[in-house]
Amino acid sequence: MSILEICQWLETTRLAALVVESQWGFPIIVAIHLLGLGLSVGIIMWMDLRLLGRVLPNCPVSIVYRRLAPWALTGFASMFISGIMLFVAYAPAAYANTFFRIKLLALLVAGLNAAIYHVTVERRIVAWDEAIRTPVAARAAGLISITVWIVVILAGRAMSYTMF
Repeated sequence: MSILEICQWLETTRLAALVVESQWGFPIIVAIHLLGLGLSVGIIMWMDLRLLGRVLPNCPVSIVYRRLAPWALTGFASMFISGIMLFVAYAPAAYANTFFRIKLLALLVAGLNAAIYHVTVERRIVAWDEAIRTPVAARAAGLISITVWIVVILAGRAMSYTMF
């Protein structure tokens, strides 16, 4: 079974019908997706801006992260689940869309960037936690994150205008 055939099958599921055929399915799922996006990416931006030393310079990075991470994860979970629901409803069109592929690639880069940051740079946080000017690797992770999330958002918006 090819990826396109799987996408075509997904579009025939009850979940796809709920999103596409229900009067309120699509608007509610999109609203949840956008609210989750705003919550997660908005909070990620604050954390990244702290890594860059642009906001909350007197607050240790670990405290900013500890206080904001649960909210960012909640937003990400709602964005992820609603995004899957939207994909299922329009899988063949999304699969064929260049901006969807750019969005997926950017999400992959965002995930890799976060994983590398947490596994390498954050391990030495004790040494630089309270510094206004964080290490180059931390600043790079923040800048990459901001850039990649902008690409995710722009590609997602472009999908809306090019899928149908």
